[in-house]
Amino acid sequence: MTIMKSSQILSDSSKSFEHAMTNAVDRFSKTVKHVRSASVNHLSVTVKDGKIDKYRVNMQITFEVK
Repeated sequence: MTIMKSSQILSDSSKSFEHAMTNAVDRFSKTVKHVRSASVNHLSVTVKDGKIDKYRVNMQITFEVK
């Protein structure tokens, strides 16, 4: 039987939503092994001086417990 766990994380980037997602998976994979999937729950931005400052991604990342 395979046991899976998941964690909800927030990642951001000054470049794009895609970059924020890549940062999240890359960073999470450095400390947690066997990452199997990621799902985007929410997208948002922060605004500074009337322009987008950061792209934020709230994600659920699922990993296998060995």
